This record gives sequence, C-alpha cells and structure tokens, in this order.
Amino acid sequence: MEKVKKPIIIGVTGGSGSGKTTVSRSILDRLPNTSIMILQQDSYYKDQAHKTMEERREVNYDHPLAFDTDLLVEQLNDLLHRKSIKQPVYDYKILTRSNEVIEQEPKDVIILEGILILDDERLRNLMDIKVFVDTDDDIRIIRRIQRDTKERARDLDSIISQYLATVKPMYHQFIEPSKRYADIIVPEGGRNQVAIDLLSTKVKSILKNHENNTNID
Repeated sequence: MEKVKKPIIIGVTGGSGSGKTTVSRSILDRLPNTSIMILQQDSYYKDQAHKTMEERREVNYDHPLAFDTDLLVEQLNDLLHRKSIKQPVYDYKILTRSNEVIEQEPKDVIILEGILILDDERLRNLMDIKVFVDTDDDIRIIRRIQRDTKERARDLDSIISQYLATVKPMYHQFIEPSKRYADIIVPEGGRNQVAIDLLSTKVKSILKNHENNTNID
C-alpha cells in the first residue's frame, strides 16, 4: 500500500488580542514552499439562526460552550485523513453562521488558531505542537478595541462592556489556565521573532521526519 504522509497540527492559542494571528501568519510566511493552512476556531462558533438578535448578543462568546467543538474535531480528523472539509463561515455582523462554506483541501501543515483550543482534551490530543501566546492584558484590550471598531463595526462602549463582563473573566477561568498544556510559551506575540524562528525551524524538522511516515489508518 502506498504510504500517505499524515499532516501535522500546530495549535496556537492565547487571549483575545494576544497576537495569535500574527504568530500563525509569521510561521506560514517562513514556510513558503510548504503545503500549509490556517484553521481558525472562530469559524466554529455555533449556528444561532434559531435565536433572535437580542438572544445572540447575550451569548458568552468566550466560553467553551459557544463553540461547536464536535464539528471542529470531526473536520480536523477528516483533514488528518486527507479528506477535504466544508468549513463553516461565521458572520460577526449577524452573530451566526453564514449560508456559505469554504471548501478546504487537506494540507501537510495545519495551524489551528483560537482562544480555547487547549481547553478541550480531544483537540489537544490531535496537536503535534501546542503554543501559548502570552501578552499583557493592557496590550490585548487595546488591540481588541482597534480590531472590533475597524473590522466588526462595533462601538467602544459595547466592546468595553463585553470585555469586562465576559472576555476578561473567561480568560482567567479558561484560557490562562490552559497555558499549562503548552509545549512553547511565546511572550509578546508576533514581536517575538526569536520564538517564531524557533517554531518555524521545529516545524521544518517535523516535516522532514514525516517524509517516511507510516500509513494513515
């Protein structure tokens, strides 16, 4: 039977505004000739089409129950077995899934990015490398304000209210404790070029070792 190379999964987590996306994209940029993709946990917020807009606004989006983790685990396993997936698309303006999906083909490297990916044991068990991006609270809230006002059409009062009500407490209850599962902790997010270089080198090493990988079951 022809051998099929099993993809590797790199989990990149940290609080909202920590620099997860910058770290993920920096790894991607350092592996230009590699079959690589970024899969964001945010795409897997639960479908809320059955709820009113008022009910959707009341949801705690920083709690593990806000995510359809069963679907994420299922689709990651499909990618690991070299099967394509139909990734959901989440619309932040209407606070539920779009009718569209993204056809994702399997890649050799999957960067899984999200605030709560280390909270779930099933996800952790799928990862080859687990990274926690550790950034000061003040920097994270400033970045969140900048992002949500520009990209998600939100006003300042609603951003601050949500941060105090759910984002900050959920960080301390669920996200920060998951740091203990990380293989690598990256201080200062995307500004830490040394850590990103080391991560990229490690990924290259794993890929090289995977050249004679065993069959996928």
